[in-house]
Amino acid sequence: MEYVIEMLNIRKEFPGIIANDNVTLCLEKGEVHALLGENGAGKSTLVGMLFGMYRPDGGVIKVQGKAVKISNPNVANELGIGMVHQHFKLVHNFTTTENIILGIEPKIGFSVDTKNAAIRVGELSRQYGLDIDPYAKIEDISVGMQQRVEILKMLYRNANILIFDEPTAVLTPYEIEELLKIIRNLTNEGKSIIIITHKLKEIKAVAKHCTIIRRGKYIGTVNVDTTTEAEMATMMVGREVTFKVEKTPAVPKDIVLNVKDLNVMNNKKVLGLKNFNLEVRSGEIVGIAGVEGNGQSELVEAITGLRKIESGVIFLKGDNITKIPIRERIKKGIAHIPEDRHKRGLVLDYSLEDNMVLEIYNQPPFAKNGLLKKNKIREYSNKILKEFDVRSGEGGKSMARSLSGGNQQKAIIGREIELNPDLLIAVQPTRGLDVGSIENIHKRIIAHRDSGKAVLLISLELDEILNVSDRIAVINHGNLIGIVEASETDENEIGLMMAGINKDGGSDI
Repeated sequence: MEYVIEMLNIRKEFPGIIANDNVTLCLEKGEVHALLGENGAGKSTLVGMLFGMYRPDGGVIKVQGKAVKISNPNVANELGIGMVHQHFKLVHNFTTTENIILGIEPKIGFSVDTKNAAIRVGELSRQYGLDIDPYAKIEDISVGMQQRVEILKMLYRNANILIFDEPTAVLTPYEIEELLKIIRNLTNEGKSIIIITHKLKEIKAVAKHCTIIRRGKYIGTVNVDTTTEAEMATMMVGREVTFKVEKTPAVPKDIVLNVKDLNVMNNKKVLGLKNFNLEVRSGEIVGIAGVEGNGQSELVEAITGLRKIESGVIFLKGDNITKIPIRERIKKGIAHIPEDRHKRGLVLDYSLEDNMVLEIYNQPPFAKNGLLKKNKIREYSNKILKEFDVRSGEGGKSMARSLSGGNQQKAIIGREIELNPDLLIAVQPTRGLDVGSIENIHKRIIAHRDSGKAVLLISLELDEILNVSDRIAVINHGNLIGIVEASETDENEIGLMMAGINKDGGSDI
């Protein structure tokens, strides 16, 4: 068997944690090999050593059969290894071409030869079906396109071994399909790919083999064709996982959130939300379904106070909160799990303890006479971290930045649910979480509903919207297309409504 990469008995320790304990992964030429594990199982650490971001404490890495020491990412590039990170490394006010050639700029005399570089970028883009405009600015293109720029960066450097770290965590369902096509194109052209993902469907769609690790230990490598999703999930989590969300029918009571005739501008200074009306009652979960960028962000930011509204009113438990400050809204009982955990969810250079009290640090028991009471903050944060299984090297003292993406997400969800809000706004709550954590978070959201609270769930995962919501409001181009009972609808009907066709067959566009 010809392996292009062999990672044999790899070990890596960080303060307080053994991230990889004797892990082996072998990549065949021309295959897609999936790396599967829970949040914080050590997946990113393992491929980080292959890309020269960390040095292994034990074990051997072989490239094309030769043992190598990969001391930094430049060495990895020279060995033909490229990586698309979970959080992209792009300069936003540069063009796609400027980003792709960054660090290896071709020169004519003393100036950078962007013209020929752009021609080469265009050629590579066509060859691999990437559809990139060489002159577009990063800040003007979608997240899916930004990811393609990262892929082109590797191809421009002639990488033939490509690592994708959670590549679909930030994509819409359509972009995911397109990415899987691109991955197939890459292997058809002879590239070999390692893909880290929690999504068993995607592993089934593109991978030949799957290596599974749990809490840093190697569990096994399986042939994807002959292994079921349930078997892989059990190997990953160490117990059987139910893919069905268990819940009793909702018993809605008083109106908690009432949005009336809301008009909100988007970032392009046009209406992103148009005459929008919505009610959410205590004891129910209302899901918002729609293709990304159809007004979901504008709705959430208007309710939470992050975005100014043009006209309309927002009531919380009968009080008009349209113009009150964010902190007042939190005090009145709104909690928000944001879409972007880095921009809006955490202060990455604060400890987990400090992050757990961001909204309430100035209230008793955490503060007295303007002084913080560290022991109370520690007790409170430890409770959240334990309940929501947030894994980190040094517990509450860990910097938020040092956690895996999934553990950062669990910390935010724990913090917001612990506030016991009357209205919980959950945006993409399970993005980047493994199946075990998803099951747990869904249970928590349903328990919050069952305690008589209101939940507004915004998700791009149709399965999640259909399984967790009681009622589903469908949004298209900022318009409310209709509201349906989750128990009486299916993916097809919701899909048509997301495209702007309402229940009686007419179009609302």
